[in-house]
Amino acid sequence: MRKGWFGIWIWRLAAVAASLVALFLALRIHLSDRQPDLRPWHTWAPEEPDPDQLDWAGWIAAEDGLFRDLQTHMRTELAAVDRVAANRYFEESPVNPQRFAENWNRSYTLLPAGPPRGAVVLLHGLSDSPYSLRHVAKIYVDHGFAAVALRLPGHGTVPAGLVKAHWQDWRAATRLAMREARRLAGDHQPLHLVGYSNGGALALQYTLDSLEEPSLAPVARVVLLSPMIGLTRFARFAGVAGWPSILPSFSKTAWLDLVPEFNPFKYGSFPVNAARQSYELTQIIDRQMLAAVKSGSIARMPPLLVFQSVVDSTVAGEAVFQNLFSRLPGNGSEIVLFDVNRAAPLDLLLSPTALGQLERMKPTGPQPYRFTFLANEPGNPFVSEHTRPPSSTAETVRALNIEYPATYFSLSHVALPFPPQDSLYGTHPVAGKFGVHLGNQLLRAERGTLLSGADSLVRASCNPFFDYQSARIAEHLRAADDRGGGLP
Repeated sequence: MRKGWFGIWIWRLAAVAASLVALFLALRIHLSDRQPDLRPWHTWAPEEPDPDQLDWAGWIAAEDGLFRDLQTHMRTELAAVDRVAANRYFEESPVNPQRFAENWNRSYTLLPAGPPRGAVVLLHGLSDSPYSLRHVAKIYVDHGFAAVALRLPGHGTVPAGLVKAHWQDWRAATRLAMREARRLAGDHQPLHLVGYSNGGALALQYTLDSLEEPSLAPVARVVLLSPMIGLTRFARFAGVAGWPSILPSFSKTAWLDLVPEFNPFKYGSFPVNAARQSYELTQIIDRQMLAAVKSGSIARMPPLLVFQSVVDSTVAGEAVFQNLFSRLPGNGSEIVLFDVNRAAPLDLLLSPTALGQLERMKPTGPQPYRFTFLANEPGNPFVSEHTRPPSSTAETVRALNIEYPATYFSLSHVALPFPPQDSLYGTHPVAGKFGVHLGNQLLRAERGTLLSGADSLVRASCNPFFDYQSARIAEHLRAADDRGGGLP
């Protein structure tokens, strides 16, 4: 009798679960129907080259063909409604990147004036492009490094490129870029990795892989900006959100956002698959970290320098501590946090969650890494640097002659790689030929006046502490010199 009742309850629970899934999918279909129609850049993507089959020269040549195909397809497929100035895929648009002197959606290398004293590979974020790390690349080049900036598969072309992208392809492309870095630097010079957002996850993955695979070039130093170590809970179920898209009538459910593409170096539209691939990548890395701790190979982990805003709507900042730094040895690693602006003119509008985030993220007790945060006090716009050395809770404070802009409540996930002078995203842009300045717009309008997706311009788009961040990266490089080049 008990077995019968047990079976009945199992069926009831299964029926409830199935009903909830059906309700969720019905809601997804309903919400997706309210989104704009799919455009050519949502339904077609050029064929990506296979990173496993190419060297760097072959990769660049394949990219040439890929961007030619993109230009040809958009020239013939765009309807009249798409031939507008705000569409980066319209041939005559001022924000069409193929009109620029340099299309920063492409992979590129930068060389120092003399023989390289090392090389760095730079990995951009999800839906982003190599443009995002060009300022960081210059820091390395100015210090004598060759810089290899990779366009990850599915990026830089059309959002549809991310519909079928896989993290395994991103890993293969990262290895391709590291092989080119080794070629440029030579056999005995150090290799560094810089990763932003999803690129931070890939940089960490390669570093962990290199601890176990002797065939991979070792990494001497790693710099991470807003690294994607942990994601929000929704990412875990993102794949379910796209299930109805297997039916043509519900193809829009494959997308979380469908917005105009006015940004020349970053997608506005975002497919479900992109979130799913990032989530899978973070889970793989978490397992790798645990395995490295268990095997003891974590002891050979190179020093990490990580920068993170305390408020970040894209990644879970706490995961940097919980899933990464809590497992590192005492190897000279450091994390730098940027607090909210406590002297903002309307600081009373800051949420209690944002105001308390720094305290929640601060490590308790001595740690094997250096912990630093930049913060100001109510009524004082100038920030101070607060630092705890490894194995200590003693905090030193250094006043900085850096003012938190009155227009900033906080930094953001997307702000860290860009200085205020960036031509596209800066609040004080230098003259550029990108067709528009997106970072210095003070938007005032009625609701519904701007293009869908233009609300993203409200987000902090550049880092007022970029010069400080650059100096810390340069310090990271000098520390490597003090250790004989930074080779593991």
